[in-house]
Amino acid sequence: MQFHHHGYVSGDPRILPASGLGADRPDELPDEMDVLIVGSGPAGMLLAAQMSQFPEVSTRIIEKREGRLVLGQADGIQPRSVETFQAFGFAERIIAEAYNIGWMNFWGPDPENPQNIVRTARTEDYAYKICEFPHLIVNQARVLDYFAEAALNGPGRIRPDYGVEFLGLTVHESGEHPVEVRVRHVTGSRAGEERTIRTKYVAGSDGARSRVREAIGRKHVGASAAHAWGVMDVLVNTDFPDWRTKCAITSEAGNILHIPREGGYLSRMYIDLGEVPEDDHHRVRQTPIEEIIRRANAILHPYTLDVKQVAWHSVYEVGHRVTDGFDDAWGQEGRSPRVFLTGDACHTHSAKAGQGMNVSMQDGFNLGWKLGHVLTGRAPESLLATYAAERRPVAQQLIDFDREWSTLMARKPHEITDPQELATYYLATAEFPSGFMTQYEPSMIVAGASQQDLAVGFPLGKRFKSAEVTRVADGNVVHLGHHAKADGRWRVYAFGDQDGSGLAAWAERVEPVLARFTPAGADADAVFDVKAIYQQGHDEIEVTQAPRLFLPETGQLGLTDWEKVYAAGPTIWCDKDIFVERQISRDGAVVVVRPDQYVAAILPLGDVAALGAFFEGALLPAS
Repeated sequence: MQFHHHGYVSGDPRILPASGLGADRPDELPDEMDVLIVGSGPAGMLLAAQMSQFPEVSTRIIEKREGRLVLGQADGIQPRSVETFQAFGFAERIIAEAYNIGWMNFWGPDPENPQNIVRTARTEDYAYKICEFPHLIVNQARVLDYFAEAALNGPGRIRPDYGVEFLGLTVHESGEHPVEVRVRHVTGSRAGEERTIRTKYVAGSDGARSRVREAIGRKHVGASAAHAWGVMDVLVNTDFPDWRTKCAITSEAGNILHIPREGGYLSRMYIDLGEVPEDDHHRVRQTPIEEIIRRANAILHPYTLDVKQVAWHSVYEVGHRVTDGFDDAWGQEGRSPRVFLTGDACHTHSAKAGQGMNVSMQDGFNLGWKLGHVLTGRAPESLLATYAAERRPVAQQLIDFDREWSTLMARKPHEITDPQELATYYLATAEFPSGFMTQYEPSMIVAGASQQDLAVGFPLGKRFKSAEVTRVADGNVVHLGHHAKADGRWRVYAFGDQDGSGLAAWAERVEPVLARFTPAGADADAVFDVKAIYQQGHDEIEVTQAPRLFLPETGQLGLTDWEKVYAAGPTIWCDKDIFVERQISRDGAVVVVRPDQYVAAILPLGDVAALGAFFEGALLPAS
């Protein structure tokens, strides 16, 4: 963590100085704003935390509830989400309180006594085989708390406007604030009062029954599967030996997905309630908790559950739906979007693959920096069309994966020919549920792959896969990607050639190129965080001899930033070489990474013009 560059800090360094509109943020919801976020779920709260890094932009988030979420429904946190938490500054704290999934065990009918279940497989969880981040279980309410803290501690000082209900909107063809939004205050002294407010953009993060989606005429496309599941968070005593291990359980009485929760005692169980008749009319949702517990005991036989407390329970029917458009301009040639849908407002599915909250947060991450760049004049309005273009295919992939996983989970014992099939599928598809399969297609913010061979380990359009390097200034081994915070900046990683001469020449030539997009009077790295990675060992490099591009003077005091020069050479603390780990050319390479951590371009050190051309397509010259 870097701080003091604006002067000595004696308090909590996570609380950044308020600036821009954050320095004098009105308590009351104003009549006009730049961005209105509807809903304080995972997508909405991440979006608010990201927008707080753009204090020049007026952003408000409204929520019908009177206050914070007390009991969250979602709980699975995939490694990509933990990586995102790291960028927002709270990964270590949430890891400390979460349940870490180290194993997943599988149970099935005992061949000698099919009414009993036996353990059929033990599998290591996929997280640490794929990346340096764990696979966690933690209450959604706590995730929202952390994002709320990040939003409030950011320069924009954003906090939710609770007790405000969204009623509808109208998008006008002209005007500085062309979206007219109708809201109602539902709590406090203004309860019952209806108002009309105006904004430039709206983000609908208001869940599966989204009123924002309805207001722009978008529809969920898909259907519910004829299968119901009961879910409960319970505190129990039991003789089931894997109570603190994630399990998929198949028996003649049905199926259970069992997931231990944070805190050491709580667990979540998804209990198979069987097929739902066509004429059920959702009556299955009225299944009492006593029946859900009875079925759980029947499935676990010969083991038993003595349920001491039910913290939360529900019944749902599996549904797989994707909205026919993720913004109000989808399919309309030449029109820029004004209203966006995120999270459950644009994709719904079962909870058993642990994807909903995770994919929703990436919706918010994808949209946030784009709104920030357009509204601060860094990028053209055309950038906003890439949100729907990028995120809708991801949602469809999610639906396809979840449908297959849900089908496998709901099988009857006589339909299973290989007892190891579910465990095999779990491991074989691990990269997708972990959140690392997303790969955006070429666009104005993802270059073509003609130079991919310069850095094979950083696939274009996929998230930047960090690796260890040594910081030259102090000799500490750190993850290169962990220094990248969710501050709205682009990352440019310059991997040096064998003697460093090409890197020095590149730095001198690229400085004026990047300066074209950096506002006058702003820090040199206000838009681009540029880092050098030398092939040599850190003890062979004098940090003060690095090109000035890698030693910018920042902050109010103009202090030199010492944390932009790294070495790849192995040390006594690290035997890895990032050039080997990520298959980077020994002739050097430039890797450009978007503010949401996805690889945008790979270029040779010698082609500075190509770097300039890429940014000319993605950004606007600074005024």
